[in-house]
Amino acid sequence: MWIAPGMLKFAVFGTVLAGLAFMFSSSILLQILACAIYGNWWPMLSALMYVVVPMPCMFFGGGSTQFLTSRDGGGWIDAAKFLTGASTVGSLAIPIILRHAHMIETGAMLIEFTSFFIFICTVMCFHRASLDDDW
Repeated sequence: MWIAPGMLKFAVFGTVLAGLAFMFSSSILLQILACAIYGNWWPMLSALMYVVVPMPCMFFGGGSTQFLTSRDGGGWIDAAKFLTGASTVGSLAIPIILRHAHMIETGAMLIEFTSFFIFICTVMCFHRASLDDDW
């Protein structure tokens, strides 16, 4: 059976998009499970950072993640890099601070870290996929 080149690109695009959606959904599911298993909804505070992390890319980078790895500078580009880094560190710091204050259990913190790791892998896969010119 012969497959047209355009259809093959569409199939690869669909597969990558489905994989990214599955990874992001798994991250959010772990976020909710960290709260529901231990009956404490304080870990959901770090989910707010998941909303904050892509904002600098959308506002200052034109919706692209390519400026994060470039050496180009400028006021707004540097501000976007700083805000992305600060919100990423905040995503890790919130569960640590909550655990230190004995507001969440150690298991919830570990589930939060796993959720964050999957989320970061999703962002890195999206960045890699967006570098391809075929999209």
